[in-house]
Amino acid sequence: MSRLRFRLGTRAWVRAASISGNRCCIAHSPLWPGEFLSTLLKIIGKFARTVLPRRGGGCRCCNRRELMKAHLLSIAAALAATAFGVSGVSAQERTVHVYNWSDYIDESILQDFTKETGIKVVYDVFDSNDILETKLLAGGSGYDVVVPTAPFLARQIQAGVFQKLDKSKILNLSNLWPEISARLAKYDPGNEYAVNYMWGTTGIGYNVDKVKKALGDTPLDSWDVLFKPENAAKLKSCGVNILDASDETFAIGMNYVGKDPDSKETKDLEAGGKVYSDIRSSAKTFNSSSYIDDLANGDICITIGWSGDILQAKTRAEEAKNGVNIEFSIPKEGTYMWFDNLAIPADAKNVAEAHEFINYLMKPEVIAKASNYVQYANGNLSSQKFIDKEVLENPAVYPTEEVTKKLFTISPYGPKEQRVLNRLWTQIKTGK
Repeated sequence: MSRLRFRLGTRAWVRAASISGNRCCIAHSPLWPGEFLSTLLKIIGKFARTVLPRRGGGCRCCNRRELMKAHLLSIAAALAATAFGVSGVSAQERTVHVYNWSDYIDESILQDFTKETGIKVVYDVFDSNDILETKLLAGGSGYDVVVPTAPFLARQIQAGVFQKLDKSKILNLSNLWPEISARLAKYDPGNEYAVNYMWGTTGIGYNVDKVKKALGDTPLDSWDVLFKPENAAKLKSCGVNILDASDETFAIGMNYVGKDPDSKETKDLEAGGKVYSDIRSSAKTFNSSSYIDDLANGDICITIGWSGDILQAKTRAEEAKNGVNIEFSIPKEGTYMWFDNLAIPADAKNVAEAHEFINYLMKPEVIAKASNYVQYANGNLSSQKFIDKEVLENPAVYPTEEVTKKLFTISPYGPKEQRVLNRLWTQIKTGK
Protein backbone atom coordinates (compact mmCIF):
# COMPACT_ATOMS: atom_id res chain seq x y z
CA MET A 1 0.00 0.00 0.00
CA SER A 2 1.42 3.37 -0.95
CA ARG A 3 2.34 5.65 1.94
CA LEU A 4 -0.04 8.56 2.52
CA ARG A 5 1.73 11.78 3.51
CA PHE A 6 0.20 14.85 5.11
CA ARG A 7 1.96 17.93 6.40
CA LEU A 8 1.08 19.36 9.78
CA GLY A 9 -0.37 22.83 9.42
CA THR A 10 -1.68 22.25 5.89
CA ARG A 11 -5.02 20.91 4.78
CA ALA A 12 -5.06 17.22 3.91
CA TRP A 13 -7.50 15.84 1.38
CA VAL A 14 -8.94 12.70 2.88
CA ARG A 15 -11.84 10.51 2.05
CA ALA A 16 -14.83 11.06 4.29
CA ALA A 17 -17.48 8.39 4.26
CA SER A 18 -21.18 9.01 4.65
CA ILE A 19 -22.74 5.72 5.62
CA SER A 20 -26.42 4.89 5.52
CA GLY A 21 -27.21 1.29 6.32
CA ASN A 22 -24.87 -0.84 4.26
CA ARG A 23 -24.42 1.85 1.65
CA CYS A 24 -21.22 3.92 1.57
CA CYS A 25 -20.84 7.16 -0.36
CA ILE A 26 -17.30 8.60 -0.80
CA ALA A 27 -16.61 12.31 -1.14
CA HIS A 28 -13.40 14.33 -1.00
CA SER A 29 -13.34 16.83 1.84
CA PRO A 30 -10.45 19.11 2.98
CA LEU A 31 -9.63 18.43 6.62
CA TRP A 32 -6.91 19.69 8.94
CA PRO A 33 -4.71 16.83 10.19
CA GLY A 34 -6.14 17.21 13.69
CA GLU A 35 -9.62 16.67 12.28
CA PHE A 36 -8.49 13.71 10.20
CA LEU A 37 -8.09 11.27 13.10
CA SER A 38 -11.28 12.41 14.81
CA THR A 39 -13.30 12.02 11.60
CA LEU A 40 -11.77 8.64 10.85
CA LEU A 41 -12.60 7.29 14.30
CA LYS A 42 -16.21 8.51 14.01
CA ILE A 43 -16.54 6.79 10.64
CA ILE A 44 -15.21 3.50 12.00
CA GLY A 45 -17.50 3.73 15.04
CA LYS A 46 -20.53 4.34 12.84
CA PHE A 47 -19.47 1.51 10.55
CA ALA A 48 -19.16 -0.84 13.51
CA ARG A 49 -22.62 0.08 14.82
CA THR A 50 -24.30 -0.11 11.42
CA VAL A 51 -22.67 -3.02 9.63
CA LEU A 52 -21.45 -5.41 12.33
CA PRO A 53 -24.03 -7.50 14.22
CA ARG A 54 -24.58 -6.59 17.83
CA ARG A 55 -24.06 -8.92 20.73
CA GLY A 56 -26.95 -11.33 20.84
CA GLY A 57 -27.82 -10.59 17.23
CA GLY A 58 -27.30 -14.15 16.10
CA CYS A 59 -23.52 -14.01 15.62
CA ARG A 60 -21.57 -17.16 16.39
CA CYS A 61 -19.12 -15.19 18.56
CA CYS A 62 -20.51 -12.55 20.87
CA ASN A 63 -17.13 -10.68 20.85
CA ARG A 64 -16.86 -10.50 17.08
CA ARG A 65 -18.05 -6.91 16.97
CA GLU A 66 -15.58 -5.74 19.62
CA LEU A 67 -12.66 -7.59 18.01
CA MET A 68 -13.43 -6.14 14.60
CA LYS A 69 -13.79 -2.66 16.04
CA ALA A 70 -10.45 -2.96 17.83
CA HIS A 71 -8.86 -4.09 14.58
CA LEU A 72 -10.29 -1.14 12.67
CA LEU A 73 -9.13 1.28 15.37
CA SER A 74 -5.58 -0.06 15.07
CA ILE A 75 -5.73 0.53 11.32
CA ALA A 76 -6.96 4.07 11.97
CA ALA A 77 -4.06 4.73 14.32
CA ALA A 78 -1.56 3.46 11.76
CA LEU A 79 -3.09 5.63 9.04
CA ALA A 80 -3.04 8.65 11.30
CA ALA A 81 0.59 8.07 12.23
CA THR A 82 1.45 7.88 8.55
CA ALA A 83 -0.61 10.96 7.78
CA PHE A 84 1.14 12.98 10.44
CA GLY A 85 4.56 11.68 9.42
CA VAL A 86 5.24 10.10 12.83
CA SER A 87 7.02 7.13 11.28
CA GLY A 88 7.66 8.53 7.82
CA VAL A 89 10.32 10.49 6.04
CA SER A 90 8.20 13.64 6.19
CA ALA A 91 8.87 13.99 9.92
CA GLN A 92 12.64 13.71 9.52
CA GLU A 93 14.45 16.92 10.36
CA ARG A 94 16.14 18.55 7.38
CA THR A 95 19.84 18.98 8.05
CA VAL A 96 22.99 20.16 6.30
CA HIS A 97 26.45 19.24 7.59
CA VAL A 98 29.06 21.93 6.91
CA TYR A 99 32.85 21.67 7.35
CA ASN A 100 34.56 25.06 7.18
CA TRP A 101 37.71 26.82 8.34
CA SER A 102 37.80 28.05 11.93
CA ASP A 103 36.75 31.67 12.65
CA TYR A 104 35.27 31.92 9.17
CA ILE A 105 31.62 32.94 9.42
CA ASP A 106 29.25 35.12 11.40
CA GLU A 107 27.27 32.49 13.32
CA SER A 108 24.09 34.56 13.02
CA ILE A 109 24.13 33.64 9.31
CA LEU A 110 23.65 29.99 10.24
CA GLN A 111 20.81 30.86 12.59
CA ASP A 112 19.14 33.05 9.95
CA PHE A 113 19.43 30.26 7.38
CA THR A 114 17.64 27.85 9.70
CA LYS A 115 14.90 30.38 10.43
CA GLU A 116 14.31 30.97 6.72
CA THR A 117 14.49 27.39 5.47
CA GLY A 118 13.87 25.17 8.50
CA ILE A 119 17.15 23.37 7.73
CA LYS A 120 19.35 22.72 10.75
CA VAL A 121 23.06 23.42 10.26
CA VAL A 122 25.57 21.06 11.86
CA TYR A 123 28.79 23.09 11.67
CA ASP A 124 32.32 21.77 12.23
CA VAL A 125 35.68 23.46 11.67
CA PHE A 126 39.22 22.57 10.60
CA ASP A 127 42.45 24.57 10.40
CA SER A 128 44.38 23.06 7.48
CA ASN A 129 43.66 21.77 3.99
CA ASP A 130 45.53 18.58 4.84
CA ILE A 131 42.97 17.70 7.52
CA LEU A 132 40.09 18.33 5.15
CA GLU A 133 41.70 16.36 2.33
CA THR A 134 42.38 13.36 4.56
CA LYS A 135 38.70 13.17 5.49
CA LEU A 136 37.51 13.59 1.92
CA LEU A 137 39.86 11.04 0.36
CA ALA A 138 38.99 8.47 3.03
CA GLY A 139 35.33 8.74 2.02
CA GLY A 140 32.27 8.85 4.21
CA SER A 141 33.19 12.22 5.73
CA GLY A 142 29.56 12.86 6.64
CA TYR A 143 29.67 16.41 5.29
CA ASP A 144 27.42 18.03 2.70
CA VAL A 145 29.33 21.30 2.15
CA VAL A 146 33.09 21.73 2.52
CA VAL A 147 35.47 24.62 1.88
CA PRO A 148 38.77 23.61 0.20
CA THR A 149 41.38 26.07 -1.03
CA ALA A 150 41.79 26.17 -4.81
CA PRO A 151 44.86 23.93 -5.42
CA PHE A 152 43.39 21.26 -3.13
CA LEU A 153 40.03 21.68 -4.83
CA ALA A 154 41.62 20.96 -8.23
CA ARG A 155 43.36 17.83 -6.99
CA GLN A 156 40.22 16.60 -5.26
CA ILE A 157 38.11 17.15 -8.38
CA GLN A 158 40.53 14.93 -10.28
CA ALA A 159 40.19 12.30 -7.55
CA GLY A 160 36.40 12.28 -7.93
CA VAL A 161 35.81 13.68 -4.45
CA PHE A 162 33.12 16.19 -5.47
CA GLN A 163 29.89 16.15 -7.42
CA LYS A 164 28.99 18.73 -10.03
CA LEU A 165 26.77 21.54 -8.82
CA ASP A 166 23.20 21.72 -10.05
CA LYS A 167 23.30 25.37 -11.02
CA SER A 168 19.55 25.44 -11.60
CA LYS A 169 19.24 25.22 -7.80
CA ILE A 170 21.72 28.04 -7.12
CA LEU A 171 20.04 31.00 -8.76
CA ASN A 172 22.18 33.47 -6.82
CA LEU A 173 25.17 32.50 -8.96
CA SER A 174 24.08 35.47 -11.06
CA ASN A 175 25.64 37.67 -8.36
CA LEU A 176 29.17 36.30 -8.80
CA TRP A 177 32.23 38.39 -9.69
CA PRO A 178 33.29 37.38 -13.23
CA GLU A 179 37.00 38.14 -12.63
CA ILE A 180 37.15 35.92 -9.53
CA SER A 181 35.19 33.15 -11.25
CA ALA A 182 37.64 33.32 -14.16
CA ARG A 183 40.63 32.95 -11.81
CA LEU A 184 38.92 30.05 -10.03
CA ALA A 185 38.35 28.35 -13.39
CA LYS A 186 42.09 27.61 -13.45
CA TYR A 187 41.36 25.03 -10.76
CA ASP A 188 37.76 24.18 -11.67
CA PRO A 189 37.30 24.46 -15.46
CA GLY A 190 33.86 25.80 -16.24
CA ASN A 191 33.24 26.43 -12.53
CA GLU A 192 31.32 23.15 -12.46
CA TYR A 193 32.17 21.95 -8.96
CA ALA A 194 32.66 24.99 -6.73
CA VAL A 195 31.61 28.52 -5.86
CA ASN A 196 34.03 31.00 -4.35
CA TYR A 197 33.33 31.77 -0.70
CA MET A 198 36.22 34.08 0.21
CA TRP A 199 39.55 35.07 -1.30
CA GLY A 200 42.54 36.94 0.00
CA THR A 201 46.29 37.17 0.29
CA THR A 202 49.01 35.73 2.50
CA GLY A 203 51.22 38.42 3.99
CA ILE A 204 52.84 39.73 7.15
CA GLY A 205 50.94 40.46 10.34
CA TYR A 206 52.86 42.30 13.01
CA ASN A 207 52.72 44.05 16.36
CA VAL A 208 53.70 47.60 15.41
CA ASP A 209 55.32 48.58 18.68
CA LYS A 210 57.22 45.37 19.39
CA VAL A 211 58.58 45.05 15.86
CA LYS A 212 59.67 48.69 15.83
CA LYS A 213 61.43 48.16 19.17
CA ALA A 214 63.26 45.12 17.79
CA LEU A 215 64.09 46.37 14.30
CA GLY A 216 63.97 50.15 14.53
CA ASP A 217 63.09 51.76 11.21
CA THR A 218 63.47 48.63 9.09
CA PRO A 219 60.88 48.81 6.25
CA LEU A 220 57.93 46.52 6.82
CA ASP A 221 56.79 46.32 3.21
CA SER A 222 59.21 43.54 2.28
CA TRP A 223 59.64 39.86 3.12
CA ASP A 224 63.13 40.89 4.26
CA VAL A 225 61.65 41.87 7.62
CA LEU A 226 61.18 38.18 8.41
CA PHE A 227 63.20 36.18 5.88
CA LYS A 228 66.56 37.79 6.59
CA PRO A 229 68.00 35.63 9.40
CA GLU A 230 69.45 38.64 11.21
CA ASN A 231 66.00 40.26 11.39
CA ALA A 232 64.30 37.05 12.48
CA ALA A 233 66.89 36.64 15.24
CA LYS A 234 66.04 40.08 16.61
CA LEU A 235 62.32 39.19 16.59
CA LYS A 236 62.76 35.85 18.32
CA SER A 237 62.30 37.24 21.83
CA CYS A 238 58.87 38.72 21.06
CA GLY A 239 57.57 35.66 19.16
CA VAL A 240 57.65 34.56 15.51
CA ASN A 241 54.96 32.35 13.94
CA ILE A 242 55.18 30.64 10.55
CA LEU A 243 51.89 29.81 8.86
CA ASP A 244 51.39 26.05 8.77
CA ALA A 245 50.33 25.89 5.12
CA SER A 246 53.21 24.35 3.19
CA ASP A 247 51.87 24.84 -0.34
CA GLU A 248 51.59 28.59 0.25
CA THR A 249 54.70 29.14 2.32
CA PHE A 250 56.93 27.29 -0.18
CA ALA A 251 55.47 29.28 -3.08
CA ILE A 252 56.22 32.49 -1.19
CA GLY A 253 59.73 31.31 -0.39
CA MET A 254 60.44 30.35 -4.00
CA ASN A 255 59.13 33.69 -5.23
CA TYR A 256 61.34 35.48 -2.69
CA VAL A 257 64.53 33.83 -4.01
CA GLY A 258 63.60 34.45 -7.65
CA LYS A 259 62.14 31.06 -8.53
CA ASP A 260 58.80 30.37 -10.16
CA PRO A 261 56.35 30.23 -7.23
CA ASP A 262 54.39 27.54 -9.07
CA SER A 263 57.42 25.31 -9.66
CA LYS A 264 57.18 21.69 -8.59
CA GLU A 265 60.85 20.92 -9.25
CA THR A 266 62.59 19.43 -6.22
CA LYS A 267 65.55 21.84 -6.46
CA ASP A 268 63.20 24.82 -6.49
CA LEU A 269 61.21 23.46 -3.55
CA GLU A 270 64.45 22.97 -1.67
CA ALA A 271 65.43 26.57 -2.44
CA GLY A 272 62.08 27.81 -1.13
CA GLY A 273 62.37 25.61 1.93
CA LYS A 274 65.83 26.96 2.74
CA VAL A 275 64.23 30.36 3.38
CA TYR A 276 62.44 28.81 6.37
CA SER A 277 65.18 26.48 7.56
CA ASP A 278 67.46 29.53 7.78
CA ILE A 279 65.09 31.20 10.26
CA ARG A 280 63.83 28.02 11.96
CA SER A 281 65.75 28.69 15.18
CA SER A 282 63.92 32.02 15.56
CA ALA A 283 60.41 30.60 15.08
CA LYS A 284 58.29 30.10 18.18
CA THR A 285 55.31 28.35 16.56
CA PHE A 286 54.00 26.87 13.31
CA ASN A 287 50.20 27.11 13.24
CA SER A 288 47.31 28.37 11.15
CA SER A 289 44.55 29.00 13.68
CA SER A 290 45.63 29.95 17.20
CA TYR A 291 48.03 32.55 15.82
CA ILE A 292 45.09 34.96 15.55
CA ASP A 293 44.64 35.12 19.31
CA ASP A 294 48.39 34.88 19.90
CA LEU A 295 48.91 38.02 17.84
CA ALA A 296 45.92 39.80 19.39
CA ASN A 297 47.13 39.01 22.92
CA GLY A 298 50.74 40.01 22.27
CA ASP A 299 52.09 36.45 22.61
CA ILE A 300 53.75 36.73 19.20
CA CYS A 301 54.89 39.90 17.45
CA ILE A 302 55.10 38.81 13.81
CA THR A 303 53.62 36.09 11.63
CA ILE A 304 53.06 34.98 8.08
CA GLY A 305 49.28 34.95 7.93
CA TRP A 306 46.11 35.31 5.94
CA SER A 307 44.88 38.86 5.46
CA GLY A 308 41.52 38.44 7.17
CA ASP A 309 43.02 36.57 10.11
CA ILE A 310 45.39 39.45 10.78
CA LEU A 311 42.56 41.95 10.59
CA GLN A 312 40.50 39.79 12.97
CA ALA A 313 43.43 39.82 15.39
CA LYS A 314 43.56 43.60 15.06
CA THR A 315 39.85 43.88 15.83
CA ARG A 316 40.10 41.56 18.84
CA ALA A 317 42.99 43.56 20.28
CA GLU A 318 41.04 46.80 19.84
CA GLU A 319 37.96 45.31 21.49
CA ALA A 320 40.08 44.04 24.39
CA LYS A 321 41.73 47.49 24.73
CA ASN A 322 44.96 45.73 25.60
CA GLY A 323 47.25 48.23 23.89
CA VAL A 324 48.32 45.79 21.13
CA ASN A 325 48.57 47.64 17.81
CA ILE A 326 48.42 45.27 14.83
CA GLU A 327 48.89 45.89 11.11
CA PHE A 328 49.03 43.83 7.92
CA SER A 329 51.43 44.19 5.01
CA ILE A 330 51.40 42.78 1.48
CA PRO A 331 55.14 42.60 0.67
CA LYS A 332 56.35 44.46 -2.39
CA GLU A 333 57.95 41.29 -3.84
CA GLY A 334 54.46 39.85 -4.29
CA THR A 335 52.56 37.10 -2.53
CA TYR A 336 50.08 34.30 -2.89
CA MET A 337 46.45 34.97 -3.80
CA TRP A 338 44.20 32.19 -2.51
CA PHE A 339 40.58 31.17 -3.02
CA ASP A 340 38.43 29.22 -0.54
CA ASN A 341 35.44 27.59 -2.18
CA LEU A 342 32.14 25.91 -1.44
CA ALA A 343 31.83 22.37 -2.80
CA ILE A 344 29.59 19.33 -2.28
CA PRO A 345 31.25 15.92 -1.65
CA ALA A 346 30.25 13.13 -4.01
CA ASP A 347 28.92 11.08 -1.08
CA ALA A 348 26.95 13.90 0.55
CA LYS A 349 23.69 12.67 2.10
CA ASN A 350 21.79 15.97 2.00
CA VAL A 351 22.38 17.24 -1.50
CA ALA A 352 19.23 19.35 -1.81
CA GLU A 353 19.98 21.05 1.51
CA ALA A 354 23.60 21.64 0.44
CA HIS A 355 22.42 23.48 -2.67
CA GLU A 356 20.02 25.56 -0.58
CA PHE A 357 22.84 26.47 1.81
CA ILE A 358 25.17 27.57 -0.98
CA ASN A 359 22.39 29.50 -2.68
CA TYR A 360 21.60 31.26 0.61
CA LEU A 361 25.24 32.23 1.14
CA MET A 362 25.33 33.74 -2.33
CA LYS A 363 22.66 36.27 -1.45
CA PRO A 364 24.56 39.59 -1.68
CA GLU A 365 23.51 40.80 1.77
CA VAL A 366 24.34 37.44 3.37
CA ILE A 367 27.86 36.99 1.97
CA ALA A 368 28.50 40.68 2.68
CA LYS A 369 27.66 40.01 6.32
CA ALA A 370 30.22 37.22 6.31
CA SER A 371 32.87 39.49 4.76
CA ASN A 372 32.18 42.20 7.30
CA TYR A 373 32.72 39.67 10.09
CA VAL A 374 35.82 37.82 8.83
CA GLN A 375 37.26 40.82 6.92
CA TYR A 376 37.96 38.89 3.76
CA ALA A 377 36.97 39.72 0.21
CA ASN A 378 34.38 37.45 -1.40
CA GLY A 379 33.65 36.41 -4.96
CA ASN A 380 30.19 38.00 -5.08
CA LEU A 381 30.32 41.30 -6.95
CA SER A 382 26.75 42.27 -6.04
CA SER A 383 27.62 42.07 -2.34
CA GLN A 384 29.93 45.06 -2.41
CA LYS A 385 27.13 47.56 -1.87
CA PHE A 386 26.41 45.83 1.45
CA ILE A 387 30.01 45.59 2.65
CA ASP A 388 31.16 48.02 5.35
CA LYS A 389 33.14 50.94 3.93
CA GLU A 390 36.14 50.28 6.18
CA VAL A 391 36.33 46.72 4.79
CA LEU A 392 35.65 47.48 1.13
CA GLU A 393 38.14 50.36 1.01
CA ASN A 394 40.87 48.56 2.97
CA PRO A 395 43.67 47.63 0.51
CA ALA A 396 44.61 44.74 2.79
CA VAL A 397 41.21 43.22 1.98
CA TYR A 398 40.62 44.47 -1.55
CA PRO A 399 44.14 45.13 -2.94
CA THR A 400 44.76 47.93 -5.41
CA GLU A 401 45.15 47.11 -9.09
CA GLU A 402 48.91 47.73 -8.84
CA VAL A 403 49.30 45.27 -5.96
CA THR A 404 47.03 42.71 -7.61
CA LYS A 405 49.41 42.50 -10.57
CA LYS A 406 52.07 41.10 -8.21
CA LEU A 407 49.82 38.44 -6.73
CA PHE A 408 50.34 34.89 -7.95
CA THR A 409 48.42 31.62 -7.80
CA ILE A 410 49.66 28.04 -7.76
CA SER A 411 48.52 24.80 -9.34
CA PRO A 412 47.97 21.59 -7.37
CA TYR A 413 50.83 19.28 -6.46
CA GLY A 414 50.97 15.79 -7.91
CA PRO A 415 51.39 12.83 -5.53
CA LYS A 416 55.18 12.65 -6.02
CA GLU A 417 55.70 16.39 -5.59
CA GLN A 418 53.39 16.42 -2.57
CA ARG A 419 55.53 13.79 -0.85
CA VAL A 420 58.62 15.91 -1.45
CA LEU A 421 56.86 18.98 -0.09
CA ASN A 422 55.63 17.12 3.00
CA ARG A 423 59.10 15.75 3.70
CA LEU A 424 60.77 19.15 3.41
CA TRP A 425 58.11 20.86 5.53
CA THR A 426 58.33 18.22 8.25
CA GLN A 427 62.11 18.65 8.37
CA ILE A 428 61.72 22.41 8.74
CA LYS A 429 59.08 22.23 11.47
CA THR A 430 60.97 19.66 13.50
CA GLY A 431 64.31 21.36 12.94
CA LYS A 432 65.89 18.13 11.72
